[in-house]
Amino acid sequence: MPNYLWIIIVVIALVLVWLISIFNALVRWRNRVKESWSDIDVQLKRRYNLIPNLVNTVKGYAAHEKQVFTDVTEARTKAMGAGTPNTKAEAEKGLAGALKSLFAVAENYPQLRASENFQKLQDELTDTENKVQAARRFYNGNVRDYNTKQEVFPTNLIVGVLGFKKAEFFELEEEEAKKAPEVKF
Repeated sequence: MPNYLWIIIVVIALVLVWLISIFNALVRWRNRVKESWSDIDVQLKRRYNLIPNLVNTVKGYAAHEKQVFTDVTEARTKAMGAGTPNTKAEAEKGLAGALKSLFAVAENYPQLRASENFQKLQDELTDTENKVQAARRFYNGNVRDYNTKQEVFPTNLIVGVLGFKKAEFFELEEEEAKKAPEVKF
């Protein structure tokens, strides 16, 4: 066998090894992004499960505030049905606004604010908001790394052929990203 044929075989083998290593690295990063999105999803589901309890507790004291309860319920349903990070972020902004209205109503009822059950729900919601924020930072860090991996040379030359797409960040509006929904009692 001629020497140039061996050189061609070695070059082809090196290119294949390089392609396989890039493909495997991208798969690992894509799976990290999916895993970190599931962390956000778990915390949001925990939040969604707390909301009906919170609404029912406030309802007992402020039965005439029907529109607030309807708004919270609708915002919760919309947020639970959102799929992509962008639609989920939009729905979460709406839910945060509805919750602010609910807490504003609660401020008018001193007996409610003193209720042990209400305090416990408030603490759990605050804890969940902190966990959502941490999960969001973790997810966005993984998305950043995954997208960067796709944009750097020479990976950017073949990423489209391999079928990989950039992931979406989970972003809230600038003012929402700086703070959790404010709860005052």
